[in-house]
Amino acid sequence: MTLRDPDAALRLAEALIARPSVTPDDAGCQALIAERLRACGFDCQSRVCGPDHFRVTNLWACRRGADAGMHLAFAGHTDVVPPGALTQWASDPFVPAHRDGRLYGRGAADMKSSIAAMVVAVEDFVAAHPDHAGTISLLITSDEEGPSVDGTVRLVEWLRERGERLDACIVGEPTSVERLGDTMKNGRRGTLSGQLRVIGVQGHVAYPQLARNPIHQLAPALAELAATEWDCGNAFFPPTTWQVSNIHGGTGATNVIPAEVVLDFNFRFSTESTPESLQSRLRAVLERHGLEFALDWTLGGEPFLTPPGTLSEALSAAIRAETGVEAELSTTGGTSDGRFIAKVCPQVIEFGPVNASIHKVDEHVDAASVGTLAAIYRRTLETLLR
Repeated sequence: MTLRDPDAALRLAEALIARPSVTPDDAGCQALIAERLRACGFDCQSRVCGPDHFRVTNLWACRRGADAGMHLAFAGHTDVVPPGALTQWASDPFVPAHRDGRLYGRGAADMKSSIAAMVVAVEDFVAAHPDHAGTISLLITSDEEGPSVDGTVRLVEWLRERGERLDACIVGEPTSVERLGDTMKNGRRGTLSGQLRVIGVQGHVAYPQLARNPIHQLAPALAELAATEWDCGNAFFPPTTWQVSNIHGGTGATNVIPAEVVLDFNFRFSTESTPESLQSRLRAVLERHGLEFALDWTLGGEPFLTPPGTLSEALSAAIRAETGVEAELSTTGGTSDGRFIAKVCPQVIEFGPVNASIHKVDEHVDAASVGTLAAIYRRTLETLLR
């Protein structure tokens, strides 16, 4: 699909990259987006949430068409992770640079190119169809790379209070693997973290009969947990995994049996398991091994899944038309704000540029792909809202 200005999305991506929006600082990105969207008839509302030391900026932009129909939303985040050591970058991470056909800068792939493509796509679509059917909206936050407690989750709560209905949502996460269009995410695994504290009795290593070594006590249970098959997954999700991320024990001295050992761990779980079932099964292993322990849990997000349907078909057809690539549905990877949006929207699909360089030094995207991404989003609008 030919856009009115094929380079418009690339220029907007450059303008967004030039704003150093390290989470949770939006650095004016959303103001720029809102200015452009208001010019084509969007009602834009900014909602600032969070404590004074961590203020999060959220943008809700909505345009209702002439006739009732599908409410299609685009979602994304303007915040980026810190660039790290600037000396490691070939160019300033907040000065967009072009080398060998690539656009470089922090957020180029995750996910300012996607946001630029969304904005240009809706601008183009509204110009061609000012009386389009249905509703178009954008949900933009500056807290996806941070704690994710005052961003999209707050917008979703607000939409619920307003009785706002979303029928479908495209989240602009960088999902492509080898080339633009090869992968869409139609779900994500849940994430459940825990901290286990196994309690022993401190003592001298020369008198173990007067102590109780919690590391020794934990070892058999740890081996069993590492070998446990939590579920077999299903047609959309791989099996649930359990991984230890940190283990701490000891005083630093070589002649002291520690009083406790602390283990940090995480489940990435499929829809075949629930947080409650995983918690119960893990606790049962610890109790069976006779451990004295304490557990603290943090549920980072439950799994969500969008079965193939209207949105995935429209997006797949648009990808095929613009790139010739057959997109594969996938639920791999970490969490995204899709887990919050899925609570108010039955169809959530993530799709964006190649993700090989995200969060890395010299983050980049193929420059030509930014305009192609805008054309894919625009074609999807044509399919669903004309």
